[in-house]
Amino acid sequence: MSDLTGRTALVTGASRGIGQAIAARLAEKGATVIVHFGTDKGGATATVDAIERAGGAAFAVRAELGGDDDVENLFAGVEAGLAGRPLDILVNNAAAAPAGPLGATTRKEFDHLFAVNVRAPYFIIQRALPLLRNGGRIVTISSVATRMANPAQTSFAMTKGAVETMSMTLANQLGVRGITVNAVAPGATRTATNGSVFEAPGLAEHIAGSTALDRLGGPDDIADVVVFLASDAGRWITGQVIDASGGLFLGPRA
Repeated sequence: MSDLTGRTALVTGASRGIGQAIAARLAEKGATVIVHFGTDKGGATATVDAIERAGGAAFAVRAELGGDDDVENLFAGVEAGLAGRPLDILVNNAAAAPAGPLGATTRKEFDHLFAVNVRAPYFIIQRALPLLRNGGRIVTISSVATRMANPAQTSFAMTKGAVETMSMTLANQLGVRGITVNAVAPGATRTATNGSVFEAPGLAEHIAGSTALDRLGGPDDIADVVVFLASDAGRWITGQVIDASGGLFLGPRA
């Protein structure tokens, strides 16, 4: 995979899970990584420490997404840490979790989902563009929920459908600067944070049995796809949604 030495990357929601794995992989390839976190300072510190112990470079920036001043709070820290350097890679990973089915989702929960999952990535990109180098990379984490009918994730899937459309249209707009814009759609991914969910009797086996590659995903499975798109090897891919689910619910296995 292409070397990212000398490049800078901002990863939102990088204090744990998939975001943490993305940050670590980008740093492993040589990028200086800005580890964004909302409330999990301990996780962000652990991410930065792990990157530095491995010989990489990183710093943490705190900003709770979903509020009126969230983007400016984020970029105050980003610009201070960059100290005049441009940004090369932006990964919009931070997201609010599904709020529940139609009958249970409140207006407050619905608005929070869209504030964090749609409004924040949109205005983070807007704010990042003056810093983003020509030939830069933008990757937003979506979900396979956009291609499935799961009543428990209706509003969540709507937010991810929005960022997929955003990625396609911005790819067309920003291509003249050589900037690629893509989305990556994970499926069932076991992380340290959500691992207990998959301990429900039979659940992991059921999901694996509905996945072409016959297992649950892990954070590194998603991180490697993101790093590929962020690298020179991904230079001719833009406006796409890359399904990184191992083939979840492609159809009957037999």
